[in-house]
Amino acid sequence: MTSEHGAFFSAEDADSEGVEGKFYVWRPEEVKNVLGNEDGELFCKTYDINHKENFEGASIPNLIDSSIDESKKDFFANCRKKLFMHREKRIHPHKDDKILTAWNGLMIAALATGGRVLKCNEYTEAAKKAAAFILKNLVDENGRLLARYRDGDAACKAYIDDYAFLAWGLIELYQATFEPEYLEKALKLTEDSINLFWDHTGKGFFLYGNDSEELIIRPKEIYDGAMPSGNSVSAMNLIKLARLTGKYNLEEYAEDIFKAFSGSISLAPASHSFALCAYMFMRHPAKELVIAGTKDKHDTETMIDAIREGYKPFNNSLYYSQMYPELVKLVPFIENYKPIDGKTTVYICENFACMAPITDPDILRQQL
Repeated sequence: MTSEHGAFFSAEDADSEGVEGKFYVWRPEEVKNVLGNEDGELFCKTYDINHKENFEGASIPNLIDSSIDESKKDFFANCRKKLFMHREKRIHPHKDDKILTAWNGLMIAALATGGRVLKCNEYTEAAKKAAAFILKNLVDENGRLLARYRDGDAACKAYIDDYAFLAWGLIELYQATFEPEYLEKALKLTEDSINLFWDHTGKGFFLYGNDSEELIIRPKEIYDGAMPSGNSVSAMNLIKLARLTGKYNLEEYAEDIFKAFSGSISLAPASHSFALCAYMFMRHPAKELVIAGTKDKHDTETMIDAIREGYKPFNNSLYYSQMYPELVKLVPFIENYKPIDGKTTVYICENFACMAPITDPDILRQQL
């Protein structure tokens, strides 16, 4: 589902040759024909491929009831490679190769979060490539975000979901890399969304912009289904950006979103899950962390690793060092936070008050 340029396609059919799952499933005899009897038998036993079948006359390889021993990892990796090359000879399902800004924003957010939490640079790099493609190819000459791209053609003025989801992805990418350009672009997208979509009378964000074709009505959505709504994600973005940048007026827009849609949310809380996550984020005591880095890369990484241990959904982090002097223009107050005694120093702030600076990772873990 990844394009050659790093962005993500929209979808792939479940069926090929008119049969659902045909491209993906296996039978024991086919596996043994590719791997040989002995290796094939072990692979089938490990990956639940047998004549009991787990999907419509064949088997989906899985490790639900088994695991791979460390000593066998290379063996199974080689087997999977051989089977993959064999599978490539099959007729592929049809691929919807549109690149949608909103869906790529969701992928960027997921990959950046995964890369940060799992310490998987591959995920972070994939998020960076997708973001680079969208920002290069789906922004017009006036700086207006566009919604879709295919075969070199970018078109359709972006909707609130596109702005919100992409900004979300860039915020998460900043948290994963601490590269200021992502924070800057997330802030720009969010400010643009206020100018384009904000309802100054009833509050909340309209679906399409004030520069788009005027229809009979301008709808607004807060329902969180398989995907969250643009208003819910925007509320979360506004709160996080307010606290990361010190532009606290942004959080007022989030409060207005909750007020505008409070009736709908109260009637069916389960249908507004992301909106409630954003509301909880706004109301829950949160910590803002400023990491004042040094030239000692190991020292800095040790402190960052301590911050990222465990699940801390209510924390936001900023990283400031000589590597990123441009961050001062975006977050002016960051200049006040400096390393102490040449060591990477973390400042933990809550309710506009900061604790004593910390240079010891063990003490940092205790305070978090």
